[in-house]
Amino acid sequence: MALAFHKILVPIDFSDTADAALHYGKELARLFAAELHLLHVLDDRQMFAGSSEWAALSVPTFQQQEPVLRDRLERMLTAEDRARLATQVHVAEGHPSSVIRRYATEGGFELIVMGTHGRGFLEHMLMGSVAEQVVRAAPCPVLTIRHHRQKVAASEALLRPAAIAPAH
Repeated sequence: MALAFHKILVPIDFSDTADAALHYGKELARLFAAELHLLHVLDDRQMFAGSSEWAALSVPTFQQQEPVLRDRLERMLTAEDRARLATQVHVAEGHPSSVIRRYATEGGFELIVMGTHGRGFLEHMLMGSVAEQVVRAAPCPVLTIRHHRQKVAASEALLRPAAIAPAH
């Protein structure tokens, strides 16, 4: 059975690790001639995190933020990306790990490539990890990228034939 990916989902939170994950996602999409989908999830828990009614009202609504976020995602794709890859961008609202899993399931994705921030133990215990939650319940394999410094090594490793050849 040959390994093949036709649809790759890259969740983007606009961090350095998300940039690195996007780099991996682009390279894999080129390698497998796969569709590449970028997804940003506006965390609905942060929309209403203000300490007063006034603070909650001053937060832009999802409808106000969606076109700005969509444009930001589009700008992450180069003209070459658009010419060589079948790309789509998506913006959604909700709990990030739940939305990512739902998109992956409903969209029939075969791979999720996402960054992980490598937070310390206390931060992890208090906030959890979106990547960890996705890995635990995703309907497909999840490739997590921890450090943005791995970006160059990713290209080199993916372009080596032995990187994807089956072991004998």
